[in-house]
Amino acid sequence: MRKYLFNMGVIGSLTSALPVVKATRQGPRDWRLGLLWASWIIGVALAVGAVAQREDGIRQDELERKLKKAAKGK
Repeated sequence: MRKYLFNMGVIGSLTSALPVVKATRQGPRDWRLGLLWASWIIGVALAVGAVAQREDGIRQDELERKLKKAAKGK
């Protein structure tokens, strides 16, 4: 959980909610507001997905190193 909370991409995408909330309070309620919220949700999902994908890549690299080390040991 910590990897998501301290990632700058996730922090940036979450803080971008402030202008969205401001636009919701002050702006007109039309179809553009829905698109604004949808784009914010997609941005957060992409940031979280990028962190998860990076962690999967790191685990895959570690596994490959261990397999190469085990193959050399035989």
